[in-house]
Amino acid sequence: MKIRAAVLYAANQPFAIEELDLAPPQAGEVLVRVQAVGVCHSDWHLVTGATKHVMPVVPGHEGAGIVAAVGPGVTRCKPGDLVALNWAPSCGACFYCLHDRPSLCSAYVGPLWAGTMMDGTTRLSKAGRPYFHFSGLACFADHCVVPQDCCVLLDHKVPARVAALIGCAVTTGVGAALNTVKVLAGDSVAVFGAGGVGLSTIMAARLAGASTIIAVDRTETKCAIARACGATDALLSGPQVPEAIRALTGGRGADYVFEAVGIPALQEQCLECVRPGGTLVLSGISPMGSGTNLPGAILTRQEKTVAGSYYGSCNTARDFPRYADLYLCGQLPIDKLIGREYALAEINTAYADMLAGETGRGVIVFG
Repeated sequence: MKIRAAVLYAANQPFAIEELDLAPPQAGEVLVRVQAVGVCHSDWHLVTGATKHVMPVVPGHEGAGIVAAVGPGVTRCKPGDLVALNWAPSCGACFYCLHDRPSLCSAYVGPLWAGTMMDGTTRLSKAGRPYFHFSGLACFADHCVVPQDCCVLLDHKVPARVAALIGCAVTTGVGAALNTVKVLAGDSVAVFGAGGVGLSTIMAARLAGASTIIAVDRTETKCAIARACGATDALLSGPQVPEAIRALTGGRGADYVFEAVGIPALQEQCLECVRPGGTLVLSGISPMGSGTNLPGAILTRQEKTVAGSYYGSCNTARDFPRYADLYLCGQLPIDKLIGREYALAEINTAYADMLAGETGRGVIVFG
């Protein structure tokens, strides 16, 4: 079938809107009619070259849509189902899956980074030339073919734009606070970066009953959005932030500090904001090959802990429906993350707006 998709041909170039050929789903695969896709920084890393990937590639990894068709052997979903797309599928049988750490499963890692399906081939092409899938999803397109393990069923009451954000930002941010660490009632929390992941962390901290929730961002607009999502305080980025956070936390620093951007220098500043005995959680993805200087003397003498959080340490089969239910009952206001909706043809504008930091999460929607 013919589809319209956003294609990246090389780093440091804009997205191009192209008509591509999409082959039917093969065994264990699902054809999804995409309804909404989040405008996430992880796709932008392909543009800057911070994330290396084979090209030409169709990005898009934070999506949701309706199942249009299934290949042989598919049991997880059927045509007509609403699915949120999981960009880190798991096998269910390896060491990590059996120890409830499916976000660390490596069964799909090779094909996903090669930009292919599990059989080593692509479903995308143009004039016989293969085009590659980012994260096994490639959902910056009106249709995509994905492995069935990437599909998580949600209630049709969940708006597609909300389901899409559950597929990445919400699960990453909420999971960092509730899975990777266990924020408890009365805790103090600081969150650096009020994008989709950071705002989701703030909502989770509020849900957990944290008494002090401090947002840190570079724009007043994002600080205001953070307050609407549950932050008790908001600070503009700068060298004054560690002292300001200590002033808001009895002179100690926060119990938990979340870095949701992926900038090494910011990660280093975050460690200054953690109280002795507290925890720094790194949920932002740093550029490949970068390094962060976290002094061992401080970690040892002050007993600070540094934890990595990948995809919110999630179990998507458990967490996607859980977060959707929390949204439906009003405890997780995911729709507050959404700043503006765009057509696929406006994708370059959407990323310009994201980089300017003057709106909440952008979402590309399909009619």
